[in-house]
Amino acid sequence: MSIQLKNFLRFWLIIAVQILLSKLTLRWWSEPSGFPVFVPLIYPLFILLLPFETPVWLALILGAVTGFTMDALMNTGGMHAAACILIAYLRPNVLAALLPRAFEDYPGQSPSVKNLGWPAFLTYAGFLILLHHAVFFSIEMWSFSNMLLLLLKIAASALTTILFVVGYLLLFTRQVATHGLSR
Repeated sequence: MSIQLKNFLRFWLIIAVQILLSKLTLRWWSEPSGFPVFVPLIYPLFILLLPFETPVWLALILGAVTGFTMDALMNTGGMHAAACILIAYLRPNVLAALLPRAFEDYPGQSPSVKNLGWPAFLTYAGFLILLHHAVFFSIEMWSFSNMLLLLLKIAASALTTILFVVGYLLLFTRQVATHGLSR
């Protein structure tokens, strides 16, 4: 399967799952008083999993398309697009800080646990997801008057999103056997 077709299918799969998740009401504990309802925003995963050699201009366009798609489907007026464009812009710098080699040494590959390892991939994904959520929820609230509520919403949503990302990786990533057997 070509990498373009794979990314096209991944885009629509992630958008469909995001739409289904937006219909759920999630809380971190059963006590409903005071803590905000939140929806994990997993669609930034599409941007995070773009191939290493994706040029910044294309990542920005794909970030805008992803964000505007979510804005159109969730009636949010550009909030998703703003957050997606920011992480698409910063993505190469975060990857460059974490990768042991240059992007050219990973032809046809995307960021994954296989080529980054769990700690580096979770750092990469966690940082960009946290940044995405901080931008999105700051625009959504449009006020810093209730900073604690904003920070709780960002932290709970980011943590839940990272858990969904790990679930996605475990379901859709080929695991490499590390039993000491050479192939």
